[in-house]
Amino acid sequence: MLEVIGVGFGRTGTLSLKHALETLGFGKCYHFSEMLKARHARQWLRIADSGPPDWESLFQGYRSTTDWPAVAFYRELAAAYPDAKLILTVRDANEWYDSVRATIRRLRTVMPARWPGLRTVAAVADRIVWDGEFNGRADDREYVISRFREHNDDVQRIMPAERLLVFNVRDGWEPLCRFLGVAVPRNTPFPCVNDRLVIRRYIRLLMIARYALPAVAIIAILAIVVLARASAS
Repeated sequence: MLEVIGVGFGRTGTLSLKHALETLGFGKCYHFSEMLKARHARQWLRIADSGPPDWESLFQGYRSTTDWPAVAFYRELAAAYPDAKLILTVRDANEWYDSVRATIRRLRTVMPARWPGLRTVAAVADRIVWDGEFNGRADDREYVISRFREHNDDVQRIMPAERLLVFNVRDGWEPLCRFLGVAVPRNTPFPCVNDRLVIRRYIRLLMIARYALPAVAIIAILAIVVLARASAS
């Protein structure tokens, strides 16, 4: 049963919020990283294709959500869990776009989407985020920023104010704990999880694999040809 639903786009401190909610007892918190761990990509792809969602099965063992892909369905989740509190993580729009472009967008552009292990994950990212939220215009800075602002405005217009916290993770524990009705953790700094370096490592590894593997395949083919000719002579 979800008690807290994150309704802010990814790269607004959603990973820090995940760790904060888990520290406060609202975990495990469902985040894109949890989708990968739980191997739920195919389920999200079915939901994206208008398949009927089984939220209870999908979120079994979780008490909160944040980040994509769940945020793309915040209206449906807010209706399915009417007692859940909603947290809209926010940050400066231009700063947010720069972060998106340098991390998750860059990661997607170098991802070999045809690889079996990545094909479904790439399809989820495309269907729900890049083509879904941003209509295939993820590299159009002005458009993406306008969608970011539109989303934040829509959440605040649609969702009841008493259910919603507009939250910048830089504000720390106080507003979050006050909203959730829990005590501020003693001697525990608010999580500040910046995964940009981790994502950049993935990007470098994918780029190496993307260009190295075809080269290895070509060398292997040439070696087979050379050996075949040698054995025939």
